Amino acid sequence: MTTSRETGSTGGSTGGAPRTLAEELRTRPDEALAALLRARPDLLNPVPGDLTQLATRASTRASVVRALDRLDRFALQVAEALAVAPDPCPYTTLSGLMTGDEASDPRVAAELPRAVATLRDQALVWGGEDRLRLVRTARELLAPSAAHLSPTGLGPTVTEATAGMSPGRLQRIIEAAGLPATHDPVSAVAALTALFEDRSRMAALLAGAPAEAQAVLGKLLWGPPHGTVTAEPASHLRWLLDRGLLLPTGPGSVVLPREAALHLRAGRAHRCPEPLAPDLAPVTEHPPATVDAGAAGQAFTALSVVEDLLTDWETAGPLVLRAGGLSVRDLKRTAAVLDTTEGDAAFWAELAYAAGLLASDGDVDERYAPTPEYDDWLALPAERRWTRLATAWLATTRTPALAGEKDAKGRALAVLGPDLDRGPAPEVRRRVLDLLASLPPGASVSADTLLARLAWERPPRSATDDLRSRLALSALAEAETLGLTSRGALAAHARTLLAGPDPDTAAARAGAELAPLLPRPVDHVLLQADLTAVAPGPLLRPLAQTLAVLADVESKGGATVYRFTPGSVRRALDAGRTAADLHAFLAGHSLTPVPQPLAYLIDDVARRHGRLRVGAASSYLRCDDEAVLAEILADRRSAPLRLRRLASTVLAAQAAPDTLLETLRAMGYAPAAESAEGDVVITRADAHRTPPRTAPAPVPEGPPVPGDTLLGAAVRAVRAGDLAATAHRKPSGAPAPADGGLPRTTSADTLATVQAAVLTGAAVWIGYVNAEGGASQRVIAPIRVEGGFVTAYDHTADEVRTYPLHRITGVAELADDVV
Repeated sequence: MTTSRETGSTGGSTGGAPRTLAEELRTRPDEALAALLRARPDLLNPVPGDLTQLATRASTRASVVRALDRLDRFALQVAEALAVAPDPCPYTTLSGLMTGDEASDPRVAAELPRAVATLRDQALVWGGEDRLRLVRTARELLAPSAAHLSPTGLGPTVTEATAGMSPGRLQRIIEAAGLPATHDPVSAVAALTALFEDRSRMAALLAGAPAEAQAVLGKLLWGPPHGTVTAEPASHLRWLLDRGLLLPTGPGSVVLPREAALHLRAGRAHRCPEPLAPDLAPVTEHPPATVDAGAAGQAFTALSVVEDLLTDWETAGPLVLRAGGLSVRDLKRTAAVLDTTEGDAAFWAELAYAAGLLASDGDVDERYAPTPEYDDWLALPAERRWTRLATAWLATTRTPALAGEKDAKGRALAVLGPDLDRGPAPEVRRRVLDLLASLPPGASVSADTLLARLAWERPPRSATDDLRSRLALSALAEAETLGLTSRGALAAHARTLLAGPDPDTAAARAGAELAPLLPRPVDHVLLQADLTAVAPGPLLRPLAQTLAVLADVESKGGATVYRFTPGSVRRALDAGRTAADLHAFLAGHSLTPVPQPLAYLIDDVARRHGRLRVGAASSYLRCDDEAVLAEILADRRSAPLRLRRLASTVLAAQAAPDTLLETLRAMGYAPAAESAEGDVVITRADAHRTPPRTAPAPVPEGPPVPGDTLLGAAVRAVRAGDLAATAHRKPSGAPAPADGGLPRTTSADTLATVQAAVLTGAAVWIGYVNAEGGASQRVIAPIRVEGGFVTAYDHTADEVRTYPLHRITGVAELADDVV
């Protein structure tokens, strides 16, 4: 809870140093207020009515916690030092806490003004250089307590540690410490505190300490400052207890008081102040051309993998779990289809989802399928398809690396599920890449070096749950997988993608740089005698689609190897192709002659294809060759079909047509389905698409950063509201409100004052209650009064408004120098 002294309004400053945070905010220029609202956007929701409300909101616990989380390590250390310093704290005292008595590190003294300015800009510190005050809520969060150890490792003050101690015990302590007796506990505590803060007297006291006592103090020196003792402590512990160097905090527990610890530390609040960010070193150099080529190759692979994933899911998309997301079984199957790990499969699925290429179809049996946007994406050049994926990855809050972990209720987080959004993810990704971009082209650093830099810029709250570090590690791996980096170094096209204020322009420039590095599609294959075809590069899309039906992919890499099998050839014939079509297709797209074994394979499968015809009876089987039907009837493998002869060329089956087809194909035949009219049914998998879907919007952590227009309007509104709340009024005969709130005047006085203001053009201060019962103070310049309404320029809202006179609680004239 904040006090009125910290955030309250006193009706305007009377000169000199600000006495409250609100008064200090009142002295800031508009640019500084806008910078505060930009850095702490939670203060804008809703827009504060005046600077007192802004100061109060800036001192709430939730807002202060957010502000502290965004400090760098040194600024946070300065705030921690202020939390254990006297309140208020002179700058010289703060400097001593950060540098120590010897001031051995000049970097600390050089960076201290910057850190204090950061805290002041964030409205966490206010007051003059001789009276620096940490916002009370921040002090409560950072100061040592029994339940919360301070990062400084310091304990409570002598005053806090001796609260509740008997006066007799206090007198015995100061007597053992060589101090004269006092008449009350307060003066005794003050005398002991003064002793511990006096460097020469404290050194003389410790000079007589046993060696074991010195060792105990050394163990407690940098924290934690708490220890335990037995009912009968050893002599060296008794020596410390008798002189107050260890003070009891409970049965069997003791603490080293803050003042004593600071003497032993030579005045330093932290063991290792960190005024500067860790350097990004050592650096590993790689040839920039090699990095760019490697990243471009991985970018092309990324396009192929995403296309393979969506091609697979457009015919047999996995079901959506009842709670949302992808099942573990479907994730394993997808990983097998893509020939990759489950983690990488999760990344590709989430990337396609973030780019708007994948969504659920919304049917009763809900499945994942490509969106109509996927077809438009396929028509784009390769470089533009990649920039679409890369920009979606940079902006998304989805975190596939967390899939499989448990949430707060012990449930596993599913890929594509609703609980994988993490607000800091885009900021962390961007910062990781920006740090890599700060290195020379082709240069890289280790992951530990990057994590150390990120931890300095935004220290984690807890070492056991450092989300930002986990996000940074996954960002490094995903950037490599997606083709933004290679060998840990940022590629040139990725640097261009990150540069510039306009994302669309940056993406276009990045695509232009990437395009020459991507392999060009080819329109031919090399047929080989072992029933394989080698594609020496990426194939043109029509060629690749046709070849994917006619042959099976055997291996991928720099060149793709396809294998022709009876099943793959039959698949092409089932799709409506004839043997002549297949011969012409292969001859037209092969740089080598069509091998004889492949020609024989096509002719042989085509000769047998369709000789057997399957239709619906339950189902039937007909063939012009009676011997073939007799052979099927005699085969034991056909027993489950329960075939019987209806005619010399027709068999009836007690199985569905699709079951009959699959069984006969497993027996080595090549049947074809036929329609009721006797025509061959062409079977090709239908590509399923979802209804039109938009890409998922990122789920930011906290309110978004406001734009310049909103900031300007908010600053004007706060200034106007503050003017209304703090303006000096001319004295009047009406009694001042008892609570210092809205002005109160009679209806007649209100009307007379407003009419006079219309004639003189003066501004007045009014109290107003709106239709919802909300009360506010406003400064208005009346323009006209008619029909029970006053039309005026409202300085608070910066616009002309009309107010019903019966809702104005009272009016007062402003001092001549206010408006």
